[in-house]
Amino acid sequence: DGPVIQRSSEQALRRGAGLRYVLRTVSEFRQRDVDTPVVLMGYLNPVEIHGHQRFAEEAVQAGVDGILLVDLPPEEAAETREIFTRQGLDLIALASPTTTPERMAMLCGSAQGYLYYVSFAGVTGAGHLDTKAAGLRLHELRARARVPVVAGFGIKDAASAAAMATEADGVV
Repeated sequence: DGPVIQRSSEQALRRGAGLRYVLRTVSEFRQRDVDTPVVLMGYLNPVEIHGHQRFAEEAVQAGVDGILLVDLPPEEAAETREIFTRQGLDLIALASPTTTPERMAMLCGSAQGYLYYVSFAGVTGAGHLDTKAAGLRLHELRARARVPVVAGFGIKDAASAAAMATEADGVV
């Protein structure tokens, strides 16, 4: 689904979607639902352009609970995490099949909200998800993490979602 995500992003941008639109949409959603957690997933660049502090303040004011920044390495996330945490905004961490044991320990120790497990190494929508191998890794992560572990990336259908749900706290 990589090309599908790209086309949908291009279409959204052509129609004027951006950070202000997203935060306004979350705010409107919060008028109807104050209980469902809202986590935004995206890239660091819009946060940096907006300013970390201002972004965190506006996101929390809109009703955002957490942010998953796919291109923010955890080794470089301390300042962002500190700013977000002061505002009550969780910085969601990513782990993958290729994450080293040392990095995994760091991620499990600093994880906020939940830990997002990228179920396989590759391009989303391509290849075949080895649910048995992913399940073993999820079991290991759940034993070490202080937060729930959610599996995503590569889950194409109900069968793979159900298989991942046996070890994950949630499935994307």
